[in-house]
Amino acid sequence: MEESKHDEPLAPGTALSPEEISDLRSGLLAWYKLNRRDLPWRQTRDPYAIWVSEIMLQQTRVAAVIERYEVFLRNFPNVEALAHALEEDVLALWSGLGYYRRARLMHKTAKVVALENKALMPRTAAGLRTLPGIGAYTSAAIASIAYGEPVAVVDGNVERVVQRLAGWGSDSRLGQAELDRNIAKLANMLLDPTRAGDFNQGMMELGATVCLPQNPKCLLCPLRRFCRTRGEHPTLKRARMRSEDVAYALVIRSHGLHREVLLELRSAEQSVMPGMWELPALRDTQVAGTHLRMSVRHAIMQVNYYVRIRTVHEEDAEELTVPSDRRTWVRLHDLPGMALTGLAHKVLLRAKLPELTPNFPVPVTTSAD
Repeated sequence: MEESKHDEPLAPGTALSPEEISDLRSGLLAWYKLNRRDLPWRQTRDPYAIWVSEIMLQQTRVAAVIERYEVFLRNFPNVEALAHALEEDVLALWSGLGYYRRARLMHKTAKVVALENKALMPRTAAGLRTLPGIGAYTSAAIASIAYGEPVAVVDGNVERVVQRLAGWGSDSRLGQAELDRNIAKLANMLLDPTRAGDFNQGMMELGATVCLPQNPKCLLCPLRRFCRTRGEHPTLKRARMRSEDVAYALVIRSHGLHREVLLELRSAEQSVMPGMWELPALRDTQVAGTHLRMSVRHAIMQVNYYVRIRTVHEEDAEELTVPSDRRTWVRLHDLPGMALTGLAHKVLLRAKLPELTPNFPVPVTTSAD
């Protein structure tokens, strides 16, 4: 963080004495040592592995990331391996995690690091922020955990902890920009500069397991005596989700010794999920009950999609689906290696096709594409 930001005053009434800050640091670190979850990315100081974990964890549940993280690192164990991989192979391993732009940016960044920095990740948060797709949060996480740089990580969990410690609500009269600056400043004031990585992970762990958005476990909190809120704080209302009906065809045929499914490649020019494989769209989004194979709900951004799936015979596909020249037949055995959209992944998994088990990973049901 720039020195000018450290010089800015905090909102009135939020100051802690040096002794209180020292006690807060030691209390959090002691709590973290006893209560930290045993997560694979906490067993390493490799900046590449930490980077992969931080990108995967953005807007994705920890439980869903663990298996994908380990598989990803087995396939791409270092920056050079990722840099030389084909994009479709990277997206295939990302399939079901959602927000595929993260994977594309990570692939792009690996190429930059491999070609321009001799496959060495920058050692400072400032240097990391010069890379594509690495912002203030991710750069601070990598720099503090891998290299011990004393820079605070401010993700959603840390932001909530800091706000509650200071007694600031998200509806504060400070204004959002000033509130963000104050949160960052206080987070850096609280940071233990001698154990920055552990302190940052402790703050994130506290927000993820104790200082919850609703019904926080205040009696279990090691920072309770420093907290001005001790409970939920006022938050701004989220934008309302809108709903949309869509329908897709599940077209499967036997071809020699194998069964195949008809898939369609999304254009590289599309703003959402470019270059990903999906099921063919039906002309009619209303599917009669006699033809309905399944119904699923799928959320992307601020849209709840109510999806109807119809089993369609090969000879009827042209008549019933929206025309496209980007379709191909794919063997069911090859699907685990395909860069599928999260929705296609979800539908194919729920179709319980025997060729897909046990190698077809379960998608993240709450993530977006």
